[in-house]
Amino acid sequence: MNDNPGTDDYARRLTVDARERRWPNVRPKDAATLIILDRSASTPKVLMGRRHPNHKFMPGKFVFPGGRIEAGDRQMNVTGMLADACETRLMKRVQRPTMSRTRALALAAIRETFEETGLLFGSADLGRPENPPPGPWSDFAAHGVYPDLEAVTFIARAITPPRRPKRFDARFFSIDYSALAHRLDGVVGPDSELDQLVWVTFEETRAIELPEVTRVVLDELADRIAKGFGPLLPVPFYYELNRKWIREEL
Repeated sequence: MNDNPGTDDYARRLTVDARERRWPNVRPKDAATLIILDRSASTPKVLMGRRHPNHKFMPGKFVFPGGRIEAGDRQMNVTGMLADACETRLMKRVQRPTMSRTRALALAAIRETFEETGLLFGSADLGRPENPPPGPWSDFAAHGVYPDLEAVTFIARAITPPRRPKRFDARFFSIDYSALAHRLDGVVGPDSELDQLVWVTFEETRAIELPEVTRVVLDELADRIAKGFGPLLPVPFYYELNRKWIREEL
């Protein structure tokens, strides 16, 4: 896993995964995903959730929690700021980039993780956030936790190809499990979006059913860890141009 596969290999794998194009074309929506890392032992692990088998979109596949930006993600109070390197890369190759948008992306990843897993990442040392937006952020704040943007790292970006059933401009963030401030039980189960959570090593992810883009991002993350996980390491950006996958570095 320490050898970063070549760009051609990534492109081949993603092209096979996206070859069916029978849907109307739509503009990709801004979305964010959070990869939870446990590096407390010599072999790192990631937390993955299995999508309910009755879902129409990617049923039964293991994924990271995530989803689209919502209005409240631009309004929630936070502690900490995104690292300069993360903010700079989030603003690259974006029309009308703003700090508000980069902040909302990171917050969307934290909120979606709370909604889908019951895990609250942030700080419980500052009391209850004031005036949270209604909805999920109000529920989050009720547990006395401020989301902490300083704890997240921007590690990858990928845009779904045209004419797929759903299209996202997805930003992948990572966070260390030690940043967990609170946990709710009973969120994951047979009647939920995710019916189970599992901790797996990078090697073990090869034996479970994943979207191909998730496999590619895991390879990128493993390579990043092998290189020391430094803040100045480039961020890969995947998109399709003329039916060919491009890997660019931000």
